[in-house]
Amino acid sequence: MPRPYTLLSCAVSLDGRIDDAGPERLRLSSPEDFDEVDELRAGCDAILVGAGTVRSDDPRLLVRSPERRSRRLAQGRAADPVKVVLSERGGVDPAARVFTTGDAATLVYVGSAAHRDAVRHFAEAGGGAEIVEAGRGLGAVLADLAARGVERLLVEGGTGVHTRFLTEGLADELRVAVAPFLVGDADAPRFVGPGAFADGPDHPMRLAEARALGDMAILRYLPQTTESRR
Repeated sequence: MPRPYTLLSCAVSLDGRIDDAGPERLRLSSPEDFDEVDELRAGCDAILVGAGTVRSDDPRLLVRSPERRSRRLAQGRAADPVKVVLSERGGVDPAARVFTTGDAATLVYVGSAAHRDAVRHFAEAGGGAEIVEAGRGLGAVLADLAARGVERLLVEGGTGVHTRFLTEGLADELRVAVAPFLVGDADAPRFVGPGAFADGPDHPMRLAEARALGDMAILRYLPQTTESRR
């Protein structure tokens, strides 16, 4: 089944946390890392996050650089990639910034049981998102995105979404930016949760790149199956 080339991107602390347990969002990335991720966004056709990320971070999922936005327009593309939200129950807030900023199309994939209520929920709120029934799960979501012309997909979390992609073997590339500190909070969310991962000890990923970006470490891994899809 055709699907987009899928790149997972995440910033973590040295002890593998993506945030702390406080009310304010912990900034793990440096300005230089934010700029590199902006370049990744500009090179993708869609950006995907889960409902938990929408609730906790209220992201806009836009390309920040005017130059990169202009470059996309010159290529005949929209200034921003398509925005994609996974929400099994469809309970995301239509007033969240992902739905109210930018001109890019926004897709919300919901479970079959929640589809009708989610459509009504967004229609009553005047939201502009398209509500799509997720069908047979994550593979069906990716197939639908491919049918819509999405060839390159950037996945920005959070924990549950990254866990699903990695346990189902649907990641073609993994970019991890490691911040130079430890969070040390047992309640802080991790990059992934427990699971039977496709890239476990018997099928380890290949380290394609390791470099310093200021005091951060940028690690890029490719699963063993990626080379055949590049």
